[in-house]
Amino acid sequence: MRSRLPAYARAAAPAHDERMTERPFRFGLVSATADSGEAWTTAARRAEELGFDTLLVPDTRHTLAPVPALAAAAAVTERLHVASYVFSAPNRTPGLVAWEAETLQLLSGGRYELGLGPGRPGAERDAEALGAAFGTTADRIRRIEDTVRAVRQTATPPAIMVAAARPRMLRLASEHADIVALALPPDAGEDDLGRTVRALRAAAGDRFDALELHTNAVAVAKSAADVPDWVSRMTGGGDARAMAAAGAAGFLLGTPDEIAATLRRRRSAYGVSYIAVNGVFAEQFAPVIDRLR
Repeated sequence: MRSRLPAYARAAAPAHDERMTERPFRFGLVSATADSGEAWTTAARRAEELGFDTLLVPDTRHTLAPVPALAAAAAVTERLHVASYVFSAPNRTPGLVAWEAETLQLLSGGRYELGLGPGRPGAERDAEALGAAFGTTADRIRRIEDTVRAVRQTATPPAIMVAAARPRMLRLASEHADIVALALPPDAGEDDLGRTVRALRAAAGDRFDALELHTNAVAVAKSAADVPDWVSRMTGGGDARAMAAAGAAGFLLGTPDEIAATLRRRRSAYGVSYIAVNGVFAEQFAPVIDRLR
């Protein structure tokens, strides 16, 4: 079967028996707010300067609208990829997503990555505000499948990321994604990460080695005690420092060398090579990127 990976991924991908340890790292910066257009474009250029590969913009009503924000970021950068992280399936029809994806691919010179998901906790409120029916889980999964088909039919389809953690979404991702965002809860430990990867491998079969695996860091800090207080709001009200102290995989703790060692080990053990961090931690994480290049 012909590979559907984008050209940059095909060129970088090593031989089959080395994929689990040799896929190059990629690094994403999750950002979605700015006080002005100038501040937003400055942040995009800074992400590129620091060595991040991708700027990822969430799909929430409390942040910048993804499509114009991504277009603006692409216009002021040269190497940086831009990605929707991730479009909530109910909010847009498949045809609209395909149209916007084709446009962003053109405007960015092929640097767009399309992220899709069934909707984070609370996404039903966003759908209601946009006049969209949130639907059942089955409805949202069908919408994602329809969207993937529509996007694949465009002239220059982007790489497609699917956010997944539960069995039905893992099966969908194993069939349709180029990149799988492992959407684990913030308190998930490495055992949970390992189980999810094994489930994805079982679902994907021979296609597993073609998948780029992605995780998002909740926080980057020297120790659990140094995790900022505000991170607890991002975890749904859970005690972020307690999660970090308990070994939650989404918290990257230690010196840059120690964090780099953790990410190398996880790449070897689980195949996770695409790491994203919150924009607040951009400068703090940059030395880790330097060590892993």
